[in-house]
Amino acid sequence: MEWQSLPSKETQMSLNVSLPVELENRVRGHVASGLYGSASEVIREALRVFEAYQALQASSLSSLKADIAKGVADAKAGRVGVVDMNAIKKQGRAALKAKVSA
Repeated sequence: MEWQSLPSKETQMSLNVSLPVELENRVRGHVASGLYGSASEVIREALRVFEAYQALQASSLSSLKADIAKGVADAKAGRVGVVDMNAIKKQGRAALKAKVSA
């Protein structure tokens, strides 16, 4: 038996969503501004932006976890030492002073 692919046809799902009055007013305001043609367009754009935000958060978290793992590995391998915060502050202040007076 041979399977054939049917041509893909974009379908739209109808979905009713309840919003608090404040959010409803904001959606209506975006439509009234002319930037969007319908409430559906506003919601679709909001979902796209939210998904992009979530992807960025996931990427940032992944990067943070990698940095922590590297730090832990460095500590276990003895590649870390005591940090003199006063010396770091002094060095930073000197660098800032040199930059400002330049």
